[in-house]
Formats: sequence, structure tokens, C-alpha cells
Amino acid sequence: MIANNIFRAIGNFFTNVVFRPYDMIRFMHNWWAQNTFSFILIIIAFIGLFYWLNELKKYEKLGGE
Repeated sequence: MIANNIFRAIGNFFTNVVFRPYDMIRFMHNWWAQNTFSFILIIIAFIGLFYWLNELKKYEKLGGE
């Protein structure tokens, strides 16, 4: 019974707190606002990817183990 309540609490937390901004974006009636948010996330992901690859190059240049 306690384990069931814990899993329900975790599900409730993610549904009502963590994913709330995504629900607001999903129900927008403005295509441009939705896609602007998506493009910003894609740009952040590419910046992180290029940073990570640059760090790997530095590590290999130093004779990484």
C-alpha cells in the first residue's frame, strides 16, 4: 500500500509539476511560439554537443588515457 502511494506521488509530481510547461506549450494556438521554443532547445543541444566534442579533442591532444 505504501509503495503504491509513493509511485502515485511520483507520477503526480511529474504530471502536475515537471511537465506543466510542456502542456502550456502544447496547447498554444501560435505555431511560431511553439517552434521558437523547439528551435531554442535544439540550439542549446548543439552548443552542448560542440562544447563536448571540443573538450574531447583537448583531452586527446593531451594524451588522454
